[in-house]
Amino acid sequence: MSEDHEDRYELVFGSGEPEGEGEDLVVVSRTAQKGPGGHPVYADSTGIVRAEISDQGEVRMLPSGGQQSLAQPTRARRPGSP
Repeated sequence: MSEDHEDRYELVFGSGEPEGEGEDLVVVSRTAQKGPGGHPVYADSTGIVRAEISDQGEVRMLPSGGQQSLAQPTRARRPGSP
């Protein structure tokens, strides 16, 4: 696996529609920061979506500003994974 894939995850979110199909994906890249649990923090290109992801793939969404309502992804996966 390339180093690029090791530094990125796709956060998969449900569509939010009761019978909706499809998923929303947000690609996040590793930052130099550590989260409250001591795991690396990943962020999207805008810096708005931030998540601490453990080596077991556990995700903790982190606020990037006040008044955010954080959605929990259904899973985190490496790019190119099913």
